Amino acid sequence: MILLLDIGNTNLRWALSDGGPPGEVQIVRHGAAVPLDLLADWERLEVPERIVASNVGGPAVAAAISRATHAYWGLEVEFVRTRAHFGALRIAYPEPERFGVDRWLALVAAHRLVPEAVLVVDAGTAATFDLLLADGRHLGGLILPGVEMMRASLLAGTLIPRIASEPTDQPWATDTGPAVAAGSLQAIAALTTRLCDRLECQTQTPPALILTGGDAERLIPAMDRPARVMPDLVLRGLYEVVSGSSSRA
Repeated sequence: MILLLDIGNTNLRWALSDGGPPGEVQIVRHGAAVPLDLLADWERLEVPERIVASNVGGPAVAAAISRATHAYWGLEVEFVRTRAHFGALRIAYPEPERFGVDRWLALVAAHRLVPEAVLVVDAGTAATFDLLLADGRHLGGLILPGVEMMRASLLAGTLIPRIASEPTDQPWATDTGPAVAAGSLQAIAALTTRLCDRLECQTQTPPALILTGGDAERLIPAMDRPARVMPDLVLRGLYEVVSGSSSRA
């Protein structure tokens, strides 16, 4: 059994792999430390053979997780790093270490899952967009503030009242709170459409669209393209790397 960890800026996702793709995904907020409810869950686990992690949450949470796994099972965490090449997958960044390991693992999984070109949108604390051709060539990507960060920065820089309100699937809002809420979702959805159009122009065929990250489900009503929501995409990428698989299913 392998324990797979996806340590993001805000949340930690984890799942177990028993010789196959990740099982049920558990999600906790880490706050740059080890949450008590995570420790409670881990106390009930059998001793894993390996612990493999992706970390963009910073060194503090990585160190805390490492201390916990060593104390529980005497195991060191294997932190995965971005590679320029993985099978047919080739990263566009000339300095691969500057490409977030979570984005890389999402592409590893996406290339395994779909045969066509694909746009991967990770809607987390930041919203990242990565374009991948069917032959594994990564074209590059874009980064925006995520939904909550977009809203927080707007409210911090204006006198707009801090009204907690979630948008519906209506195309526009009729009050300030819903307008802010809907605007952040529509901005990410609009850029998604634009990038899908650009990718289709290049490939002459509609690309696949995969959404992941904590706000993926919230984006669906704003999308005008069919999308596949995969909250475990980074964990799936970790599994592919651990298993050494570099070909499609």
